[in-house]
Amino acid sequence: MANSQLTIKGRLKGLINSYFPSLTKSEQKVAEIVLEEMEKVMYFSVTDLADAADVGDTTVLRFCRKVGFKGYQEFKLAIAKDLANGTGTPGEDPDEAGGILQAIARNTVNVIQETAAITNEEVLEDALILLDEANSIHFFGVGTSGLTALDAENRLLRIGKRTHAVIDSHIQAMTAATLGEGDVVVGISVSGSTKDTIDSLKIAEDSGATVIAITHHARSPITKVANLVLLSGGKESPLEGGSLAAKISQLFVIDLLCTGIAIRNKKKSLEFKERTARAVINKIY
Repeated sequence: MANSQLTIKGRLKGLINSYFPSLTKSEQKVAEIVLEEMEKVMYFSVTDLADAADVGDTTVLRFCRKVGFKGYQEFKLAIAKDLANGTGTPGEDPDEAGGILQAIARNTVNVIQETAAITNEEVLEDALILLDEANSIHFFGVGTSGLTALDAENRLLRIGKRTHAVIDSHIQAMTAATLGEGDVVVGISVSGSTKDTIDSLKIAEDSGATVIAITHHARSPITKVANLVLLSGGKESPLEGGSLAAKISQLFVIDLLCTGIAIRNKKKSLEFKERTARAVINKIY
């Protein structure tokens, strides 16, 4: 596609057009996808965009740097800002859809249904077996995903499963280095591109641990280091980090895992639910 054929809509598209002649042919393929489908690209992982342009991940990263950004996430943030300021962001207008209450309620229901629809039950069963038989279980996540990791620790503790949520990147790396065969690490990342979490998962994998990933993107860096991948719904743009929809979808997957383990160990789970409830009964008025 010639540079003159590329439509300029918004500041970022104009910037990409200005760099277009100086890009390599492979980088131009990335530019064309971005210019033609910017609203979709905003939700792509780096691997999604590379696949769409039929190039490698490194080509996408080179393209981002050539047009003036430090990396892919900074580039996606620029897309989100550009769409918000000029071309509009995709989404539902609460004023036109029954008000904000109904809009958020619909979105919450939709994201749970989406997560249920994309969950592979065979993979889920494999994950349950691994967690049930694990020597130790660790949940790695930072930011909002770290809060999901803490919730998973709380849920499993109540049914007698000793587990550890690690939300500090340095502690994640050190913990990962101490693991081995029979240990399971669950890495949580909506984007699938959270560098701290992925780096720690690589250390855990190299140490012999089994890695399970919970992410929205089936094709993303976190899936490359995972033995099993559980998908969550609720895509979010860079300006929507920590969105309720993405959080609810993660919690839904955690609920599937915790409930599944409880069902596999009914007697033990009921015993520990009662014991943990009694442990805090005096702390409630």
